[in-house]
Amino acid sequence: MASAASSGEQCHGYTPMPSIATFLGTELSYSTAQRICCNNHKYAEYSGYLAAPEVDLFGKLDPQKETVFYDSVCGIPLFIAPRGRSFEEFKEESLKHGWPSFRPEELVSENVIIHGDGRMESRCLTHLGHNLPEGGVDRYCIDLVCMAGTPFAVDSDDERAKILTMVDEMVIDHHELNTTSYKSSAESFSGKYNDWSSKLTIIGVVCAAALVAAGMIAYLVSAKKGKADKKCKEVEPQGTEDVMDVDLS
Repeated sequence: MASAASSGEQCHGYTPMPSIATFLGTELSYSTAQRICCNNHKYAEYSGYLAAPEVDLFGKLDPQKETVFYDSVCGIPLFIAPRGRSFEEFKEESLKHGWPSFRPEELVSENVIIHGDGRMESRCLTHLGHNLPEGGVDRYCIDLVCMAGTPFAVDSDDERAKILTMVDEMVIDHHELNTTSYKSSAESFSGKYNDWSSKLTIIGVVCAAALVAAGMIAYLVSAKKGKADKKCKEVEPQGTEDVMDVDLS
């Protein structure tokens, strides 16, 4: 049962719709959806979940037509796929990475927010996944449980339908979406992603520089100590000779 909504709260305080548990004839985990979509900004369903025996996403999709994927909480359209590529390409990329993977052409751009660090959420504040560019083009790695909803009817008495009165006016609901004429305004490469590879490279360079600096300091200290020892060794014989030259009789 949905809880009372409050603007700004993830999923506006609501929970995923119960129907996601049987999305397209699959058996999705409702508890996973509740945890990942409405109580999380970081974690994801496990890799390969879309191909689990009880799910088999691509075995449930019609390869001859595009599928519209809807928000699991408020039912707004999020992705239309495959678009600009074949069904097999869509399937291959998704299975390769372990999560449904979409490209800019397939994004209903008015309904999805891509944050600077690549985190993605719907305009209903449902967590979706992350942008992980590949080949110089944005690739949206999305949790299946968060895009397994169905659109609400105009006269729906579901409490979650109230979310639609809280979202930005730019949001397109399923009644307004004409899949034949719709064209996404998403950028091919938004530059919005968490570039861990670059960060690791920078960290590696800094660590290497620190090690080199530490090595140089150690060398200089050792060299200085070596010179001091040499000086002591040069002075010591002179002192010994001086002592030996003293007449002790």
